Amino acid sequence: HAGAIAGQGRLIAQLPLPPACAHGSYFAPCAVEIGGIDELDAEYFGPMLHVVRYASAELPRVVAAINATGFGLTIGVHSRIETTWRYVQAHARVGNCYVNRGMTGAVVGVQPFGGEGLSGTGPKAGGPHYLLRFVAERTLTVNMAAVGGNARLLAQSG
Repeated sequence: HAGAIAGQGRLIAQLPLPPACAHGSYFAPCAVEIGGIDELDAEYFGPMLHVVRYASAELPRVVAAINATGFGLTIGVHSRIETTWRYVQAHARVGNCYVNRGMTGAVVGVQPFGGEGLSGTGPKAGGPHYLLRFVAERTLTVNMAAVGGNARLLAQSG
């Protein structure tokens, strides 16, 4: 039950599991309202949305609370106010920040994905060390004179 996972949270909504998922370790998508970020004691994976209400002037405190968890895989910001999402993007210590879009669906090996802090995954795809994974040093030496070229033309080209 989502309420148990969220601690003192209030279940807003939860979808039913389809019958095919009745046996196993499946978790139905849900939304849970909590009083503050500090109520989260772990990094939660799965179809779960935690809702925290706060006044707009409290945004720096909320971002600081997110950073204080030590986790930093992904954050999603939905706001029409550019200064709001830019503040979150600049100050939240996370590997991925999605603005006004879904928070899932990064294509492995194509789109950047990786975390910070306790959510660290090493160099992220698209990060500064990403291209080195595809590099294999090779040397190709071509001697034009040896294959019938005119060595004098090569000397004159410089």
